[in-house]
Amino acid sequence: MRTVAALLLAFLVASPEIRYFRYQRPVPIPTPKGGQACMPLDAAVFAHAAPGLPDLRLYHEGAEVPYLLHQATPPDQKPETIPPLNAGVRSGQTAFDAQMPEGRYTSVDLAVATKDFVAAVTVTGSQTQGGTETRIGTYTIFDLTQQKLGRGTTLELPESDYRYLHFRIKSPIKAENIQGIQVARTQVQKPRFVQVAQAGPGIVNGKATVLTATIPAHVPVDRIVFAPSSQPAAFHRTVHVTTTPLKASPDHPAREAFLTEGSLLRVHGVHDGQRIDEEQLDVAIPSGIDEDATWTITIDNGDDAPLRIESARLEMVERDVCFDTNAAASMTLYYGDPALSAPRYDYGTLTAAQTDAVAVALGSESPNPAYQARPDDRPFTEQHPWLLWTALCVVVVVLGGVTFRTVKKKA
Repeated sequence: MRTVAALLLAFLVASPEIRYFRYQRPVPIPTPKGGQACMPLDAAVFAHAAPGLPDLRLYHEGAEVPYLLHQATPPDQKPETIPPLNAGVRSGQTAFDAQMPEGRYTSVDLAVATKDFVAAVTVTGSQTQGGTETRIGTYTIFDLTQQKLGRGTTLELPESDYRYLHFRIKSPIKAENIQGIQVARTQVQKPRFVQVAQAGPGIVNGKATVLTATIPAHVPVDRIVFAPSSQPAAFHRTVHVTTTPLKASPDHPAREAFLTEGSLLRVHGVHDGQRIDEEQLDVAIPSGIDEDATWTITIDNGDDAPLRIESARLEMVERDVCFDTNAAASMTLYYGDPALSAPRYDYGTLTAAQTDAVAVALGSESPNPAYQARPDDRPFTEQHPWLLWTALCVVVVVLGGVTFRTVKKKA
């Protein structure tokens, strides 16, 4: 039975061979050799490899080298929402406490159910409720929607682990307006990004500023970072991102599809006696696209002066291939064989990406000079469906024989 199953699996799984990869990249190994090295993947790898990168293979002198895929920052964690405690008025100021989760955290966002305010928030911390408080800092929060300058209620704290935070707000904000706080956990590793494409400069079209970029299929885009001109000095604008497939046919016409929206904000100056310095110049992208497409980035200016964008960088979170260099002077990365399944290495399950790994830069992409098309790109079972049915019949016959002998012995 196991032999039959192994033969059946062999029919279904293609084996990697250098001649079947369309593309190659040199991987120079720095000296001294030994230890782990990690190399960031660029947009070309995602564009020319199979979706999900199952066909990445690393070779040294014709031998396959195990590796692991590592994302340079963990996926974003959903912020924890914490209700306010003891909300009220103390010494003429709105005050409340918050019991913080275990572990370290950085920023907190106040959920304030009112508009049109500028307020100073003083934050202290303690390890026990009612214990000795340590001053953390004073921060400015605001809502300038009436002036069309948006809202900022996030407090960027130094990395902290206080079990209780205490807030005092000097402003018209009332205790009943405080709905709670959201806490952002400290990330183990700071995000690193790789540029995928650049759009711009923006073109002013009526009440909008428009930028476009062409992104190949399967290339991840995790954020768009904008570089606005110095004027206007203060703004708050809504951004819409849409995509249009490059390939179209009478049966499948190219239609623009909504991808996401976000906002850009820049406020520097004194408002109601409080200094505000706030910038939000990037938009997060929730997912990539499975086909070559034109991305259209539209900034809604409304009736305000047009926002002039010098450029916009489309970036992906850095993904690395990490491996042991051993004594190799160079290696070669191959990809572009959609028949392959993702490899399973002990290295990937027993080893983690190391913080002190040597950074390696991929060489330029080139066609594999030894490339040959597979005899038939279809799965083996599609080429020879009778083999699958034959194997299944063999399994049925073997099972029937075993069952018959068992029944006969019992009789």
